[in-house]
Amino acid sequence: MPIKKSAKKYMRVTAKNTLRNNVVTGIVKGALKKTREAVSAGNLDQAKEWQKKANKALDKAAQKKVIKKNTVARKKSRLNALVKKASVK
Repeated sequence: MPIKKSAKKYMRVTAKNTLRNNVVTGIVKGALKKTREAVSAGNLDQAKEWQKKANKALDKAAQKKVIKKNTVARKKSRLNALVKKASVK
């Protein structure tokens, strides 16, 4: 347990940021999972809808600096390729 006042404050700030990051990350992971499930089930309309939501969630996460922008770009690219490959079939 910290002794200094500034260290105690830093612990509070870290706890608050961790909660926020977990919420944002959960939204991103959920949207990605729903998109993949829709693609594997063959629901292209639903997959495209979830893809839009996932892209929006990823962009917001990058904006809030929860996820690095290169990671977001990679995830979006892979997701777009997955949906595009499914729509071609």
